[in-house]
Amino acid sequence: MSSNQPHITVLMPAYNAEKYIYEAISSVLRQTFAGFELLIINDGSTDRTREIIKSFNDPRIVVYNQNNGGVAAALNIGLKLSRAPYVARFDADDICYPNRLQVQYEFMQANPG
Repeated sequence: MSSNQPHITVLMPAYNAEKYIYEAISSVLRQTFAGFELLIINDGSTDRTREIIKSFNDPRIVVYNQNNGGVAAALNIGLKLSRAPYVARFDADDICYPNRLQVQYEFMQANPG
């Protein structure tokens, strides 16, 4: 796997999440495990969600904007766009413990079945 190829895609659908998304994104970016991409599917938000996402300057963030199609459609697009062998599901109003991805990745590596 190349050095810029993520090990985990953190898949976040977002719809009108301006109230929570800043803290959600911040919690992902504070992970102890660095080999991830944060794939945000902006599902046609009509509030400030898009502007808040744009306020982050981190190369691990990938944003796909689409017309509102619902969470299932957003997740399906995200799965197609994911570049990593593992996908960690994450909502726009969630908060990650700093070691979440590290713990999950190590578990998956130790238990491939």
